[in-house]
Amino acid sequence: MNLKFNKDGLIPVIAQDYKTGDVLMLAYMNEESYKKTVETKEMWYWSRSRKVLWHKGDTSGHVQKVKELYYDCDADALLAKIEQIGDIACHTGNRSCFFNKVI
Repeated sequence: MNLKFNKDGLIPVIAQDYKTGDVLMLAYMNEESYKKTVETKEMWYWSRSRKVLWHKGDTSGHVQKVKELYYDCDADALLAKIEQIGDIACHTGNRSCFFNKVI
């Protein structure tokens, strides 16, 4: 498999609760965070705002343990089915980053 990272060297990844199917967050990985995720079975991301590699839960304790990891048909996006430790995925303190209803 050859993942297609974008021109900035990133690939979007959706974190989904492996038990409920709830979509918890959308973030980005670079090659290093992808490799660390596969190696450790915990989610690592690339912070676009801080320009740093980050291990989800390092400061909050809300670690994401990888249960399954998929890539899409174009190999340009990832879906991580995870166990959310602490039940909070969003930096706002919410379970999911998707709490702003439009319709």
